[in-house]
Amino acid sequence: MNKIAIGIDVGISTTKIVGIRGGEVISPLWIKATDPVTSLYGAFGKFLHDNDIALDDVERVMLTGVGAAYINSPIYGLTTQKVEEFIADGLGAAFESKLNRMIVVSMGTGTSLVSYQDGAIRHLGGIGIGGGTLNGLSRLLLQTDDIKQISEMAMQGDTRKINLSIGDISAHPLPGLPMDATASLFANAQGNASREDIAKGLICMVLQAIGSASILSSLNSGIRDFVLIGNLSRLPQCNELFPKLEELYNVRFIIPKSSEFCTAIGAALSYVNNKRPPLTPPEGGGEPTPYSPIPAK
Repeated sequence: MNKIAIGIDVGISTTKIVGIRGGEVISPLWIKATDPVTSLYGAFGKFLHDNDIALDDVERVMLTGVGAAYINSPIYGLTTQKVEEFIADGLGAAFESKLNRMIVVSMGTGTSLVSYQDGAIRHLGGIGIGGGTLNGLSRLLLQTDDIKQISEMAMQGDTRKINLSIGDISAHPLPGLPMDATASLFANAQGNASREDIAKGLICMVLQAIGSASILSSLNSGIRDFVLIGNLSRLPQCNELFPKLEELYNVRFIIPKSSEFCTAIGAALSYVNNKRPPLTPPEGGGEPTPYSPIPAK
């Protein structure tokens, strides 16, 4: 039986883990804990147990994510390496979306933007708005940071009671903007706004900011495809808001099937792909030089 490469995306309190065997993704799962080390070992143990995988079946463990910095020794004696999170984002998004040219929008605590073009991966930048923003503002305004509860409340909310639209401030459509386009987020909010309307407004604000930043990051690149990954990509409100941005700006937002696990998938792929030399040599000739992950100390 082929051995398995394991990719682990280590967050501060949440760890995601997947396996890659024979080009197939195996049983992605995630674990929450109070610290990254506990989270990682909990996820790793559960993954091996649930899939009946022995330590001898594991060929390599690949770590990525901000919490990976806390892991500086082999895991259960297994060879462990680290890979840059932006590389993992690009590899995982390309694998799941089957696209060769895109901007990867990693919607985590904040949001990072990564360009992927025919295997070339480049970090474009990011914004400090993401799941952490939604959690923090929800604690202040809704007295909860339970994302499932916030999303369910938002399903009953109405952003027209929170935001100002073009139609609210202009008698006629503006060039390229329909009357229902957002003119100002939260500008129409009143002191007696319902929790449902506030929840909808908060999610709309975060997702719209991410969508707008993504589109702006692609200017002059010709890229029209944006692949959304990370926990926020599973919010049902994504299916409501991003199609409106697609229509307005003539772009395409794609949410892969395993979008929240793309970074962990990419981490595993960074090892799997490194075992196979690229099809074309670098410019100027010479032998292909595949990406080399950073060994854990």
